[in-house]
Amino acid sequence: MTAFFQILAALTVAWAGVSGACAAEFNCLIEPRKVVELRSPSTGVVDRVDAERGQIVRAGQMVVSLDSGLERAALDIARHRATMEGAIKTGESRLEFSTLKLKRREELLAQKFVSAQDRDESNTEMRLAQSELLDARDNRRLAALEVRRSEEQIRLRSIRSPVTGVVIERNVHVGELADPGEQRKPLLRIADISTLYVEAVLPAEAYAHVRMGQRGQVRADLPVKINATAKVSVVDKVLDAASGTFGVRLELPNPQTEIPAGIACRVDLPDVPATPARREQRRFDPTKG
Repeated sequence: MTAFFQILAALTVAWAGVSGACAAEFNCLIEPRKVVELRSPSTGVVDRVDAERGQIVRAGQMVVSLDSGLERAALDIARHRATMEGAIKTGESRLEFSTLKLKRREELLAQKFVSAQDRDESNTEMRLAQSELLDARDNRRLAALEVRRSEEQIRLRSIRSPVTGVVIERNVHVGELADPGEQRKPLLRIADISTLYVEAVLPAEAYAHVRMGQRGQVRADLPVKINATAKVSVVDKVLDAASGTFGVRLELPNPQTEIPAGIACRVDLPDVPATPARREQRRFDPTKG
């Protein structure tokens, strides 16, 4: 457990020992659903940064772009190669000529004006022309694939946010070298707050009363006033024997990103009794086993 959750556990245990409580309210913490670290997939000079710390970004929004002049030049070359017709036209003409030549040789051979060797040479020339035409067409297909590869390389020079959230850290500026090495800091860190996780610690006595899909009311006064409904998405199957508590996660929709993350809260679970009955714990007697 983190220090914060240890405090939550202590408060929860204290709550469980208080009798006559009027509501099943538990301490909780609102956290982002996930924090994404954006790194560059390739080495390059940063050309543009469209995100600042504290800024809300949407999924798919371009936040960092690298210089792509070299890649765009390669794309232009690949596109030109993909539209070149010279080799194919030459191959078609050569195949047409060699086919007519073979036909004439076969007619002359039938009249015994040429030898069988001449006919075989013409047949070989036609087959070579077919192979050259096939090779030209294959090269054109490869050029089309080269266009796709160049387009993908350019796409990787534009780094987009995979989530809707808030930029919590920016470590890149225009003109710097972006390096995909793991030792370098991420370009940006973005917290996904479109859906928030409400992490609560409950006493073990409440375990039988909490279920998946159960709804709870999340409340907070500072730094903003919150009164929203969340749904239980995770119930820990392993309890903490030392504190007699277990963790529960609720999902809180936040499509407008109005609710900040990282704030303490309280969650009210109506179906959980305010003072869950403690089970009588039988002391271990060595004589009885």
